[in-house]
Amino acid sequence: MSTNENNIPQVPGVPGVEPASVEEPTSPQPPLPPKDDQSGPETVTPTGAETGAPKTANAQQGEYLTTAHGARLSNSDQSLKAGARGPILLQDHHFREKISHFDHERIPERVVHARGTGAHGTFRGYGTASKISRAGVFAKDKETPVFVRFSTVLGSRGSGDLARDTRGFATKFYTDEGTWDLVGNNMPVFFIQDAIKFPDVIHAGKPHPDREIPQAQSAHDTFWDFVSLHTEAQHHTIWNMSDRGIPRSFRMMEGFGVHTFRLIAEGGKTVLVKFHWKPKLGTHSVTWEEAQLINGADPDFHRRDLADAIEAGAFPQWELGVQVFEDNEDQTFQGIDLLDPTKLVPEELVPVEPIGLMTLDKNTTNFFAETEQVAFNPNNLVPGIDVTNDPLLQGRLFSYLDTQISRLGGPNWNQLPINRSHAPVNDMLRDGMHQTAVHGGVAPYRPNSLDGGNPFETPADERAFIDFPQPVAESVKERKRPQSFEDHFSQPRLFWLSLSEVEREHTAQAFTFELGKCWDENIRIRQVRNLAAIDPDLGRAVAQGLGIPEQEPAETPAKDVEPSAALSQVGKTWPTEGRQIGIVVGSDVDVAALKNLIIAVEEADMVPLVIAPTGGEIGEGIVAHRTYLTARSIEFDAVLVASNAAPGDDAHHGLDAKAAAAGPEGLDPRVALLLQEVWRQAKAVGSWGSGNDVLSTLKLDDSAGVESGSDPVEVFKTIMELLSQHRAWDRFPTTGRLA
Repeated sequence: MSTNENNIPQVPGVPGVEPASVEEPTSPQPPLPPKDDQSGPETVTPTGAETGAPKTANAQQGEYLTTAHGARLSNSDQSLKAGARGPILLQDHHFREKISHFDHERIPERVVHARGTGAHGTFRGYGTASKISRAGVFAKDKETPVFVRFSTVLGSRGSGDLARDTRGFATKFYTDEGTWDLVGNNMPVFFIQDAIKFPDVIHAGKPHPDREIPQAQSAHDTFWDFVSLHTEAQHHTIWNMSDRGIPRSFRMMEGFGVHTFRLIAEGGKTVLVKFHWKPKLGTHSVTWEEAQLINGADPDFHRRDLADAIEAGAFPQWELGVQVFEDNEDQTFQGIDLLDPTKLVPEELVPVEPIGLMTLDKNTTNFFAETEQVAFNPNNLVPGIDVTNDPLLQGRLFSYLDTQISRLGGPNWNQLPINRSHAPVNDMLRDGMHQTAVHGGVAPYRPNSLDGGNPFETPADERAFIDFPQPVAESVKERKRPQSFEDHFSQPRLFWLSLSEVEREHTAQAFTFELGKCWDENIRIRQVRNLAAIDPDLGRAVAQGLGIPEQEPAETPAKDVEPSAALSQVGKTWPTEGRQIGIVVGSDVDVAALKNLIIAVEEADMVPLVIAPTGGEIGEGIVAHRTYLTARSIEFDAVLVASNAAPGDDAHHGLDAKAAAAGPEGLDPRVALLLQEVWRQAKAVGSWGSGNDVLSTLKLDDSAGVESGSDPVEVFKTIMELLSQHRAWDRFPTTGRLA
């Protein structure tokens, strides 16, 4: 994190490389370089050759405005007209080029996963997977560039980040053996077992087609109509209704490959694996109240959090791990069908073995060129990694390629800089829309003699990609699924039993809220029967919340289901790097003590955000990052009260609606609201000096997760310990009904 001349840490969010001048610049200069936290795609040619050019070679060049063909322009403010007041002339090539390009700036948004953000980074192999896969990306200390895109599923590109939804976790590995795309989610299971049902579940989850509402929500009739009838969706649905459905940030979110893949070692031996991304910061979520506040106050919360963390140098990291299974004829493990994407294998039965570390350390330089145009494809495999017959995965192998051709305008989407292979490409594919490679030769076919036989097929021992020769059993063509796919309730019950009491309360409330948004009572009754089949207490609690009679379960709840501690987000401790600490100050703040605290927070790799009555400098180079007007509980992981918080000059309802909130006399009502929200969200709170009086006035001082003292740095150290548990979980009230 950078500092100013007073050695005060500067918070992330600076918009440009240089500060803006008050007056419009008049001296021509070349384009400014990217910020230190930004990086563009590698400068390889469309066919994978290293150019040696800097990454800025793909960006705009020169001091002067030009046409798309490089002709310099003297005026871009007025169109060419027949006289100053006359009509615009068809001859105005610059106007037509500028407007025509603007008219086509937007490409079709993704049908699913439209709302997302991305970042660049590096994957470093541990070498531990080399014994089970010949893929070079897993070699010890091998570093591979990556680009990751995180996303929500249901919402449009303009929807809010904090929808209760599944998140996409798609990683593009630019290996020197070709591009490998691991396209997964933040949940290890999916709604459906066969890809032919994918249009159905998405149509059900999307806004109702007659009114195009609700946006980015599953709390409506069509979704619950589908999943209550299609019971294989119950497992994924209970994950969505748990706190996992509203992550704290992308940095604190697990990722899963969902499907079972096959790894092939040197010599041809195979194993089956499931891929897991484990965040170094732990897996954390927000409360439902926070999610609603965030979508109103900062709908870009997740993408801002990721970009700010990278800019601040708090680079997010995930370990890639695998659960390894014998590649047997049945492709099952202890009765769990490994080809069923609605099932998981508990980590207690098969631990996740770490095989590499991913670090995201560069933001995008241009969101459209990189994040919006990046295109993932499960067909992108490298030697040593292969697919299985999972019927959902098999369908994705067709769907993703078909989608990219449609969305990106033709078959050459893989030549866009963000999608280009970093390995040499000689594919004999020619022409088509948006062809940017200039292929040589006269014989794009095999065999040939006119081009000297080039390109040649690769011998198997030269690291060629070889499709695994899996035997295909004698069978008939039929539309059926295995009998092992018929169990739809035992694994949702496993997930439910694995949650802490607090998490169960949240999950039951989420079901109650979502079903309460359904108009049709029969849909609510049908889904409550399914919940009773997962657990009678869950079904009973939701029925009571909806005001409907308790329902008989759709089937008898599964017995002998053992919980998995790995599925709960409660009860562990985690690193605290990158957390945001709000520091409330008033007129009597001790500036020297405040400076020491800010430095201590920064040295702990956290972000200090000072909240003052107004903006501007507080003293000794310390500026207010937020004001009582602009601050809200949602952006802080913990709040420290450094002094009194008397009402600011703008604490009037006519100036700020939050100022109308009821609060004790002598305390700014917006600070009272902030601290009360933070308390309800079970976040850590600290105070010292006259700040102790603020918490005492609000009757928050005698609570779990609240620390008062006399030394701000010592109070902060205690808050750090509380932050390692993410929340003061004891502060959440529980009813005992779901214990």
